[in-house]
Amino acid sequence: MLKKRLIPKFLLRDGRLVKYVRFFENERAAGNPVTTAKVYNDYGVDELIVLDIVPSAASRGRVVEIIERMSEEIFMPFTVGGGVKTLDDVNVLLRAGADKVSVNSEAVRRPEFLREAARTFGDQCMTVSIDYKRISPHHASVFIDGGREHVALDPVEWARRCEDLHCGEVLLGSIDRDGTMSGYDLDMIHEASHLLSVPLIVSGGCGSLQHAIDALEAGASAVAISSMFLFTDHSPIKLRSHLFSRGLDVRASFSSRN
Repeated sequence: MLKKRLIPKFLLRDGRLVKYVRFFENERAAGNPVTTAKVYNDYGVDELIVLDIVPSAASRGRVVEIIERMSEEIFMPFTVGGGVKTLDDVNVLLRAGADKVSVNSEAVRRPEFLREAARTFGDQCMTVSIDYKRISPHHASVFIDGGREHVALDPVEWARRCEDLHCGEVLLGSIDRDGTMSGYDLDMIHEASHLLSVPLIVSGGCGSLQHAIDALEAGASAVAISSMFLFTDHSPIKLRSHLFSRGLDVRASFSSRN
């Protein structure tokens, strides 16, 4: 059984670390991405996710530079995504220092790309990011292009198809709960975790230690956290200690700050 993971999530816009609510509301600056990554490295987090939320040819160069600097400064695995459309895009990010690459919109538009990437670079290098909104209390739908375009796909059914296409893990994010710190979508986590064999990372809504516990107990393999770590006094060390005390299977805490 794999240990549960704690994963800070970085959103980059034009090379800046930012945070929003529900993807578009209330932009907040959140510091220097490389410096902040070094802090989390010292805290001993399991991994890091870095997403370029407004990808372009210009932003790709800035992201590659940031990833190269991070790979020199930190010693934990990290996943990078945003605007990944070709095998060359995947190769560039891996060569810059990423351990895994996240694909979102292009996988929906061209599912065979995911199979090609997994065949070329290995399943373990490919993460599928799936953003969704609740259309009704009992129905959710996938959104692509940073939450701007609705597609007629059920997020769990799409995640299962991505598993068949050989993704290594799924990053499932609730747009409705993003940045709200109101708690994860536990019903969705429970449903997805019981139908997937690959690890499930969940994102959107963590605002307390209990929220992380709830998500992991609902079946998530890992919790991706942004606002709570950036804007509250709940550090990764504090969260890991709390999870351990509740009997969840997490890595033993270590940190240069201990």
